[in-house]
Order: sequence, then C-alpha cells, then structure tokens
Amino acid sequence: MPQPIIANGTEGGQINASGNSFAIHEWSGGGPDYLHVHYADDEAWHVLEGTLTFRFADGEVEAPQGSTVFVPAGVAHTYYEAHGPTRYLLVLTPRLHHMIAELHATPYNEHGQVLRRFESAIVE
Repeated sequence: MPQPIIANGTEGGQINASGNSFAIHEWSGGGPDYLHVHYADDEAWHVLEGTLTFRFADGEVEAPQGSTVFVPAGVAHTYYEAHGPTRYLLVLTPRLHHMIAELHATPYNEHGQVLRRFESAIVE
C-alpha cells in the first residue's frame, strides 16, 4: 500500500516525491536555453531561495524567493537563474519527470526528438 510522504524542511534533505498524477522535486539551476511547450502537461515552480527568471513568447518575468509560477499546458516557456544559485520545488507530471531524465541523458542536438515523444516541442 502506498504511504504518504511528509517532507520537513528542517531535516536538511531534498524533497522528492512521485505519485500517479504528479511529482514534486527540489531542484536548482535553470531549464533548457530554448523556449519549449508541453501540449498535454501543466508545470509549476515554487522558489525557495534565490530568483528564477521565466521567459515566455511575449517577455520575461522574475520570480523571487516565495514566488509560485504555474505554466499551463500549451504555454511556451523556459527559465533560468537570475542572480546566483536558486533552490525551488518543481511540480510536474510523471511524464515530464521522465522526459527531463531522458533529456539529461541525451545529446543537446537530439532534444527535439525527445520532446516530441513526450507531447512537447521546441518552439524557437
């Protein structure tokens, strides 16, 4: 039987939990340097430390510590660390979690092929 996962921020470990409909993982660093879109999956970030800058087709938005950014399916986006190191929670579907793992193991020039297999695309 599945058990609940309770993450206490005072314990010093990273938060990593995956279920059937979404996963939540503590991450640092930025995303890919290209705008991309997920056609079937939503994604969200909650900034724990530092500032992330989100780039969309029509501009950029800074998300400092304490900010939450929700990007619904169909919105082209990417993000990067704006001012030094960051720590954030990434909330995503299991499909996107698998896609990211595959992207990390794939040469950069093949990312477009990987994204297509996960109902996503590079848009620039």
